Amino acid sequence: MSKFKEIHIGSFIKTMLDEKNIDNERIIKFFKVDDKEFINKCTSSNNLDTDILLKWSKLLEYDFFRLYSQHLILYAPISKKTYTEDEENNNKSSLPRFRKNVYTKEVIDYILSKIETGEMKTTEVIERYHIPKTTLYKWISKYKKSTK
Repeated sequence: MSKFKEIHIGSFIKTMLDEKNIDNERIIKFFKVDDKEFINKCTSSNNLDTDILLKWSKLLEYDFFRLYSQHLILYAPISKKTYTEDEENNNKSSLPRFRKNVYTKEVIDYILSKIETGEMKTTEVIERYHIPKTTLYKWISKYKKSTK
Protein backbone atom coordinates (compact mmCIF):
# COMPACT_ATOMS: atom_id res chain seq x y z
CA MET A 1 0.00 0.00 0.00
CA SER A 2 2.97 2.26 0.42
CA LYS A 3 2.97 2.38 -3.37
CA PHE A 4 0.23 5.00 -3.04
CA LYS A 5 2.33 7.23 -0.79
CA GLU A 6 5.26 7.86 -3.15
CA ILE A 7 4.10 7.37 -6.74
CA HIS A 8 6.81 6.75 -9.32
CA ILE A 9 4.57 6.58 -12.37
CA GLY A 10 7.32 5.34 -14.68
CA SER A 11 7.80 2.15 -12.70
CA PHE A 12 4.05 1.47 -12.80
CA ILE A 13 4.10 1.90 -16.58
CA LYS A 14 7.16 -0.37 -16.82
CA THR A 15 5.37 -3.04 -14.77
CA MET A 16 2.31 -2.89 -17.03
CA LEU A 17 4.49 -3.01 -20.15
CA ASP A 18 6.18 -6.14 -18.82
CA GLU A 19 2.85 -7.74 -17.93
CA LYS A 20 1.15 -6.88 -21.23
CA ASN A 21 4.24 -7.65 -23.33
CA ILE A 22 3.48 -4.90 -25.85
CA ASP A 23 5.88 -4.56 -28.76
CA ASN A 24 8.02 -1.40 -28.85
CA GLU A 25 7.01 -0.73 -32.45
CA ARG A 26 3.36 -0.59 -31.45
CA ILE A 27 4.18 1.91 -28.68
CA ILE A 28 6.25 4.08 -31.04
CA LYS A 29 3.44 4.08 -33.58
CA PHE A 30 0.77 4.77 -30.94
CA PHE A 31 2.62 7.79 -29.53
CA LYS A 32 3.82 8.92 -32.97
CA VAL A 33 7.44 9.19 -31.87
CA ASP A 34 10.62 8.32 -33.73
CA ASP A 35 12.65 6.23 -31.34
CA LYS A 36 12.66 3.90 -28.36
CA GLU A 37 14.22 6.61 -26.17
CA PHE A 38 10.71 8.00 -25.52
CA ILE A 39 9.73 4.70 -23.87
CA ASN A 40 12.85 4.74 -21.69
CA LYS A 41 12.16 8.34 -20.64
CA CYS A 42 8.59 7.54 -19.67
CA THR A 43 9.41 4.38 -17.72
CA SER A 44 12.20 6.09 -15.78
CA SER A 45 10.28 9.31 -15.11
CA ASN A 46 8.85 10.09 -11.69
CA ASN A 47 6.00 12.08 -13.25
CA LEU A 48 4.49 12.58 -16.69
CA ASP A 49 2.37 15.13 -18.50
CA THR A 50 -1.32 14.27 -18.19
CA ASP A 51 -1.77 13.93 -21.96
CA ILE A 52 1.00 11.36 -22.11
CA LEU A 53 -0.32 9.55 -19.04
CA LEU A 54 -3.78 9.44 -20.59
CA LYS A 55 -2.33 7.82 -23.71
CA TRP A 56 -0.46 5.25 -21.60
CA SER A 57 -3.73 4.52 -19.79
CA LYS A 58 -5.48 3.90 -23.10
CA LEU A 59 -2.68 1.82 -24.60
CA LEU A 60 -2.18 -0.35 -21.53
CA GLU A 61 -5.88 -0.39 -20.60
CA TYR A 62 -5.10 0.63 -17.04
CA ASP A 63 -6.26 3.70 -15.09
CA PHE A 64 -2.97 5.24 -13.94
CA PHE A 65 -4.86 8.27 -12.64
CA ARG A 66 -6.51 6.05 -10.03
CA LEU A 67 -3.12 5.78 -8.32
CA TYR A 68 -3.24 9.51 -7.65
CA SER A 69 -6.88 9.34 -6.53
CA GLN A 70 -5.96 6.67 -3.99
CA HIS A 71 -3.10 8.84 -2.77
CA LEU A 72 -5.51 11.73 -2.21
CA ILE A 73 -7.95 9.50 -0.36
CA LEU A 74 -5.27 8.15 1.96
CA TYR A 75 -2.85 11.00 2.44
CA ALA A 76 -4.37 14.38 1.55
CA PRO A 77 -6.19 16.35 4.23
CA ILE A 78 -9.83 16.91 3.51
CA SER A 79 -11.75 20.10 3.96
CA LYS A 80 -13.75 20.51 7.13
CA LYS A 81 -16.70 21.66 5.06
CA THR A 82 -18.94 18.95 3.78
CA TYR A 83 -20.59 18.75 0.41
CA THR A 84 -23.98 19.75 1.83
CA GLU A 85 -22.53 22.76 3.65
CA ASP A 86 -21.07 24.00 0.38
CA GLU A 87 -24.46 23.61 -1.28
CA GLU A 88 -26.24 25.45 1.51
CA ASN A 89 -23.77 28.34 1.39
CA ASN A 90 -23.98 28.53 -2.41
CA ASN A 91 -20.27 27.85 -2.80
CA LYS A 92 -20.78 26.54 -6.27
CA SER A 93 -17.91 25.78 -8.55
CA SER A 94 -17.95 25.22 -12.27
CA LEU A 95 -15.93 22.07 -11.61
CA PRO A 96 -17.75 18.83 -10.75
CA ARG A 97 -18.16 18.01 -7.05
CA PHE A 98 -17.69 14.46 -5.89
CA ARG A 99 -19.85 13.40 -2.99
CA LYS A 100 -18.13 10.15 -2.18
CA ASN A 101 -14.63 8.84 -2.02
CA VAL A 102 -13.90 5.88 -4.23
CA TYR A 103 -12.24 3.22 -2.12
CA THR A 104 -10.66 0.39 -4.06
CA LYS A 105 -10.44 -3.13 -2.71
CA GLU A 106 -6.70 -2.58 -2.19
CA VAL A 107 -7.33 0.46 0.01
CA ILE A 108 -9.99 -1.36 2.01
CA ASP A 109 -7.70 -4.38 2.49
CA TYR A 110 -4.83 -2.12 3.53
CA ILE A 111 -6.90 -0.31 6.14
CA LEU A 112 -8.45 -3.51 7.49
CA SER A 113 -5.02 -5.13 7.74
CA LYS A 114 -3.84 -2.19 9.86
CA ILE A 115 -6.72 -2.89 12.26
CA GLU A 116 -6.37 -6.69 12.23
CA THR A 117 -2.64 -6.59 12.97
CA GLY A 118 -3.23 -4.15 15.80
CA GLU A 119 -1.07 -1.53 14.11
CA MET A 120 -3.95 0.96 14.31
CA LYS A 121 -7.20 1.18 16.23
CA THR A 122 -10.47 1.96 14.47
CA THR A 123 -10.50 5.44 15.98
CA GLU A 124 -6.99 6.08 14.64
CA VAL A 125 -8.05 4.95 11.16
CA ILE A 126 -11.09 7.22 11.24
CA GLU A 127 -9.02 10.22 12.33
CA ARG A 128 -6.03 9.65 10.07
CA TYR A 129 -7.80 8.69 6.84
CA HIS A 130 -11.09 10.58 7.44
CA ILE A 131 -13.17 7.50 6.74
CA PRO A 132 -16.72 7.76 8.07
CA LYS A 133 -17.30 5.55 11.11
CA THR A 134 -20.25 3.74 9.54
CA THR A 135 -18.25 3.04 6.38
CA LEU A 136 -15.38 1.54 8.34
CA TYR A 137 -17.66 -0.69 10.42
CA LYS A 138 -19.45 -1.86 7.26
CA TRP A 139 -16.08 -2.85 5.80
CA ILE A 140 -15.16 -4.70 8.98
CA SER A 141 -18.38 -6.73 8.96
CA LYS A 142 -18.35 -7.31 5.19
CA TYR A 143 -14.68 -8.12 4.65
CA LYS A 144 -13.78 -9.66 7.99
CA LYS A 145 -11.44 -12.57 7.37
CA SER A 146 -13.04 -15.86 8.24
CA THR A 147 -11.05 -17.96 10.66
CA LYS A 148 -11.22 -21.68 10.10
